[in-house]
Amino acid sequence: MNIFKKLSLITIASALLVSFPVTSSVWAKDELKGKVTINGSTALLPMTLQAAKEFQKLHPKVKIAASGKGSVTGPQAVKKGIAEIGACDWDASTDVPGFKAFDGQVAHKVAVIPFATIVNKNVKVDNLTTEQLQGIFSGKITNWKAVGGEDEDIVVITRSFGSGTRVNYQAKALDGGDIVKKEKNYKEVGSSGDMKTAVATTPNSIGYIDLTYITGGDIKAVKFNGVEATTDNVINGKYKIWSYGYYMTNGKPTGATKEFIEYVQSKKFQEGSLKKLKFIPISAMK
Repeated sequence: MNIFKKLSLITIASALLVSFPVTSSVWAKDELKGKVTINGSTALLPMTLQAAKEFQKLHPKVKIAASGKGSVTGPQAVKKGIAEIGACDWDASTDVPGFKAFDGQVAHKVAVIPFATIVNKNVKVDNLTTEQLQGIFSGKITNWKAVGGEDEDIVVITRSFGSGTRVNYQAKALDGGDIVKKEKNYKEVGSSGDMKTAVATTPNSIGYIDLTYITGGDIKAVKFNGVEATTDNVINGKYKIWSYGYYMTNGKPTGATKEFIEYVQSKKFQEGSLKKLKFIPISAMK
């Protein structure tokens, strides 16, 4: 091949490169890196685990570790520097009954959490009023017969102090009423999973949990003041036992932490996996 043919081929190749540029959006590998540790709310844990699974498929160089020990442990872990995100069932940057604000932390709204009163499958009650629930959890009502059930002692199962589910249930289902510890027929559990197991395996028991955990036939949700615990009834304003779920961070997040929170808040996740888990998209509440 002579020099003129070589130059012609080089010119053609150059023209092709100019006409069809290789863009970084097509060819570049995902470069997001980092580790995100999430601690806190067990109510939000199913959502967090699902989001982490999806996010790591999109960003394989990001490692996410998630655990749940109760809402108050989330912002505490952030404060101590052992977690980037604290999952909490209340805005921990402000004071709530029983808990002071965590100064310097920023709250990111990520979900709407519906909660429900649950009973063991053998309980023959399907509706409880605010007044009846106040009586049961304060210890003034101790027999199911007093609220339309059978002549059996009521076993109260509640969450430990520091639980966001407990904070919200007391505020909304009990209208600020107390949960009184008793010598018998009373038990405290540390997580939503433990609550489900305890009520499912304890005849004549009552407890409370978020909707995503209500599966199987061993527990059932009862109506609250005649209204069924459903996502639709939360959205239409008829059902009042719900809260926003938050991710707490130490100041404004950056890097992989920021990207993960934005993914959880994205329309793709909110309208997809989040709804399937019986949470409610934050955009649904007016």
